[in-house]
Amino acid sequence: MKNIDYREVAPTAFPAPAVGTTGRVVLGKADGATNFCMRVIEFVPGGETSLHNHPWEHEQFVHEGTGQVFIADRWFDVGPGHVVFIPSGVTHQIKNTGAVPLVVVCLVPPFAPELL
Repeated sequence: MKNIDYREVAPTAFPAPAVGTTGRVVLGKADGATNFCMRVIEFVPGGETSLHNHPWEHEQFVHEGTGQVFIADRWFDVGPGHVVFIPSGVTHQIKNTGAVPLVVVCLVPPFAPELL
C-alpha cells in the first residue's frame, strides 16, 4: 500500500539529448509493483525528450500543460485529460509547447527501465 503526493519523490533529470525533462518513479519495484511502473514525467516550457524507440509500450495520461507527442510519423497535440498509447518499437518524442510545465503520467511494463 502506498499513498503519497507524487511531488514527495525527488525528480531525476533525463540525460542529454533530452532538455528540461525530469522523471519520478512514483510506483515501482521498490513498492512491490510487479506488473507496471508508474512514472511522472515533467517538462519545463520548451523541454523535450529525444526522438527514440524501444521494445516496450507506454501508456500515458496528460495531467497538466500542453505539448506535442510524435508517434511513428506525425505530431499530435496533447493537453490535460489526453490519453496517449505508444506501441513498442515505434519512434516517438514528447515536447512541451506551452508556457507552463507539461506533466505526464506514464506506465511501462516491468521489464522496462523504471526511469532512464
